[in-house]
Amino acid sequence: MDLKDAKDVKIEERWKEVLEEEFNKDYMLKLKDFLKRELEEQKVIYPHGRDIFSAFNFTPFDKVRVVIIGQDPYHGPGQAHGLCFSVRPEVPPPPSLLNIFKELQSDLGIVVPDKYGSLVEWAKQGVLLLNAVLTVEKNKPLSHNGQGWEIFTDRVVEILNEEKQNLVFVLWGSPAQKKGAKVDEKKHFVIKAPHPSPLSAYRGFFGHRPFSKINDHLRKIGNEEINWQL
Repeated sequence: MDLKDAKDVKIEERWKEVLEEEFNKDYMLKLKDFLKRELEEQKVIYPHGRDIFSAFNFTPFDKVRVVIIGQDPYHGPGQAHGLCFSVRPEVPPPPSLLNIFKELQSDLGIVVPDKYGSLVEWAKQGVLLLNAVLTVEKNKPLSHNGQGWEIFTDRVVEILNEEKQNLVFVLWGSPAQKKGAKVDEKKHFVIKAPHPSPLSAYRGFFGHRPFSKINDHLRKIGNEEINWQL
């Protein structure tokens, strides 16, 4: 996990520059040891090591325009690949992602191809798809909570809040809203809604029109809109 010796882990140069101190802090060294022990015990960890920092690699620091905050990676085989809510192209979308696509269709009339769930095209346009926790054990949701990832991603949000202007932060559900609680709403545009999970989507996720709101804001500040088509 250390930037200096992890052969599997690579992170975009500007992100490396702004986050390098974090990788030498005690919490991150403890997290690295935890993950090493998990693998030594033959536990299956998602996503693969090379994909842990995919959100940062698909969305370089200087390109970030929108930040969507998720919780922890999908815990089923072949699903997680380092971007929150996203799955690999050949993997059927999970229920929360299907609800995101329903809202996309309702908001902008965009229909996502059947059984397609990769959000890489969004990430390439400056949408940072950031989970609060970046790894998980197979079939054990939230299993890596409290091991240090939350400190790391808190710092990511803090740096973006401090060093950027006019970002859009999309906070779905109370964990995301807690993580984004210190975002300066005088500097950034913040969208809050319930989580797209089937358990909560009908409490206000459906109908909050985040995609058009994001593009409206980007237009107002003279920025290019996101093409949400997949």
